Amino acid sequence: MAASKNDSGSNGEHHHDHEHEHEHEHEHDHSTNGTFISPVPLKKKKTIKDLTVGTGTPLQTRAASPLILRAPIDSDGLSWPSIGARNRIDQSPEEANGREVRIANAVKTILKELGEDTDREGLLETPERYARAMLFFTKGYEDNIRDVIKKAVFEEDHDEMVIVRDIEIYSLCEHHLVPFFGKAHIAYIPNKRVLGLSKLARLAEMYARRFQVQERLTKQIAMALSEILRPRGVAVVIEATHMCMVSRGVQKTGSSTTTSCMLGCFREQQKTREEFLTLLGRK
Repeated sequence: MAASKNDSGSNGEHHHDHEHEHEHEHEHDHSTNGTFISPVPLKKKKTIKDLTVGTGTPLQTRAASPLILRAPIDSDGLSWPSIGARNRIDQSPEEANGREVRIANAVKTILKELGEDTDREGLLETPERYARAMLFFTKGYEDNIRDVIKKAVFEEDHDEMVIVRDIEIYSLCEHHLVPFFGKAHIAYIPNKRVLGLSKLARLAEMYARRFQVQERLTKQIAMALSEILRPRGVAVVIEATHMCMVSRGVQKTGSSTTTSCMLGCFREQQKTREEFLTLLGRK
């Protein structure tokens, strides 16, 4: 090889600095018996740009959920519907019954695999009950936001904060399909339009009756309210207990989770945000 010939030269007359030597090695093919061996490139430190190639997000994490990247309200009035929500809405009574039967049969299989006797008295009708319960727990996918809001948007010359607090919510964690429940607090500052107070609770109920994560639930309520009223700002805080954390896993029974979403002036103005949090803290 060329490098060894240079090393055997007399009196050390031919000199290479280390940088040129590395360049020289990569300029030529290395071989021992005529077979080409690709040179191994020197490793370079990865940059953020390298880490986002192919994913668009740092550290190979998945992109944000499409459930909040889409517009809050579809043209037909559904809001972030599941992939099969429209099929559920448009199904005939016979199709609805068939869906319930298929869910019940799947539950019966699960019970058997768990080692239970599905013919014993206590479990005879459990699969059917569970099927009806799950359809109810996920009915929020089918709710049309126009039917939820109806004609409860009113023109009103009011520009002070409106808060509805302690709205009870019950939802299902999409990671373990077990409940999480707690209270939602919703506030907004009108821009000449107000919403009937009960509709804020109905809005929270619509998004809660789905497979959810609390972070997304919080953001969906805030974004939908912002879309409906175009207010100066919206704030949503949810405090909830998750059975997937309380009854399994780390089993920390005293734990609760608080999430918030601030839009408009609640995000941009610290005084507005602090006023909301102060009012929220009053019992």
